[in-house]
Amino acid sequence: MNLFADIRSLVIDALNAMVAEGALPERLSFDNVTVEPPRDAAHGDMATNAAMVLAKPAGMKPRDIAEALAGKLTTDDRIDVAEVAGPGFLNLRLNAAVWAGLVEGVLGNAGYGRSSMGAGQKVNVEYVSANPTGPLHVGHTRGAVFGDALASLLEYAGHDVTREYYINDGGAQVDVLARSVYLRYLEAHGQEVAFADGTYPGDYLVPVGQALKDQVGDAFVGKGEQYWLAEIRKFATEKMLDLIREDLAMLGVKMDVFFSEKSLYGTGRIEEALAALKDKGLIYEGVLEPPKGKKPEDWEPREQTLFKSTDHGDDVDRPVKKSDGSWTYFAPDIAYHFDKIERGFDALIDVFGADHGGYVKRMKAAVSALSDGRVPLDVKLTQLVKLYKNGAPFKMSKRAGTFVTLRDVVEQVGSDVTRFVMLTRKNDAPLDFDFDKVLEQSRDNPVFYVQYAHARVRSVLRKADDQGIVLTGTPRIEDEAEFAVARKLAEWPRLIEIAARTHEPHRIAFYLYELASDFHALWNRGNDKPELRFLQDGNNASSAAKIALPRAVAVVISSGLGILGVTPAEEMR
Repeated sequence: MNLFADIRSLVIDALNAMVAEGALPERLSFDNVTVEPPRDAAHGDMATNAAMVLAKPAGMKPRDIAEALAGKLTTDDRIDVAEVAGPGFLNLRLNAAVWAGLVEGVLGNAGYGRSSMGAGQKVNVEYVSANPTGPLHVGHTRGAVFGDALASLLEYAGHDVTREYYINDGGAQVDVLARSVYLRYLEAHGQEVAFADGTYPGDYLVPVGQALKDQVGDAFVGKGEQYWLAEIRKFATEKMLDLIREDLAMLGVKMDVFFSEKSLYGTGRIEEALAALKDKGLIYEGVLEPPKGKKPEDWEPREQTLFKSTDHGDDVDRPVKKSDGSWTYFAPDIAYHFDKIERGFDALIDVFGADHGGYVKRMKAAVSALSDGRVPLDVKLTQLVKLYKNGAPFKMSKRAGTFVTLRDVVEQVGSDVTRFVMLTRKNDAPLDFDFDKVLEQSRDNPVFYVQYAHARVRSVLRKADDQGIVLTGTPRIEDEAEFAVARKLAEWPRLIEIAARTHEPHRIAFYLYELASDFHALWNRGNDKPELRFLQDGNNASSAAKIALPRAVAVVISSGLGILGVTPAEEMR
């Protein structure tokens, strides 16, 4: 059920009738005709731009089209008023019975708002993908929440989604991890150690060093790294992945696939991806221009193997093999995305930290080239999170050594609060996370405000149950405050499709806050007008009719919070 889509269909039918009658010319496109909430609720329930977008191709005045269209629309029982505004916008007011029917529709459909828009399209959402060298930090937390909510949103809109984590275990940083674990291993044997620059001094490696000692005893003590590096590297990576999985579980994130970068090396998979590009004439030997800002004397021109990424929208061509014959960081990333394409995904989404902004164009170019433009890649960048507590920046985690961990945040405020707050800003906007504010019980705290709305409905339903009220009958919607809530409920299916199309799950959080605000306003209005209270003393039938609207609110809040990965509150404490 999508009331906005239904009314748009009514508008399109009316326009087609006008064409058939000769009131509009033939072969007009109605693709850009929309039906949306008006900017000002005082103007009506819905508004259409039909006359404005058709005036020029029809060679007519927009008001003339709007007035003729209004006459058509008001013959439908659902439309009470069709009023022309300004140069030709058309504001619509719907019959009260429509809103009662909407509420009945929500209550009769637990999946209200779900869309088939995705049509089963296979989408790969890759997110987090942190180096397996330590616990996840607060920056990873934002990417994890955003990526997970986006995946849930796309599923809700009818896509077939795979959640994926790319394990960056093929680079030198994993060798550094192994050396750091070796130091903790020696420490577990009672030796004093010093952490050189570039090693990881965090306390989180203490139990890993002890676990290594428990497994191999003193076999590596006093030995050169040629004897232990490969084995400790594998051991430490597995332990770090266990730690990362635990961190993600604390946040309610579960990946479908963990893909190892290391699996691309020595298997011919990098060579296969680059061969596919070479077959398209996109791999060549050449010398790049010096980077901007480099003086000629600082630049040493070297012939390298290059990907002609400029053919697919990049600013410069990119090296895939260094002059010494080793792969660049870009080469395995090309192979990884080639693997995704070969797995049959119809669309790819990568969630990167803000520091990867310079990587976006080359990655998009690679996917475009490998798929011949068939598979789109959308790269979403998540901006930094600034933490505050007691009015001051939150201190670093001693356990991590250098940063605030995901675990630090979740242990302070819980998974639900963490997830919701991380989605109260668009992903590419900076986010301030104030530990005091996010636990505050006020309207200024959106997670509390939304949870409180759901808890209030649950409280009403518990009281109704105690009073033996049977929740049947036609919903009663009479007051403007009730209509405001019903209008907001009508926006839910439309909002889902917009958010899914734009890959913007923060829209869900914004919507839930607005719905909660309208609901709380209705609740408070009942303090002054007893006839608006959900429980009508001594009149169970009237109570059942009044309770229908808050029940519908709870359905939508529960669905929205489910997309965000937040548990709806049954009661507030």
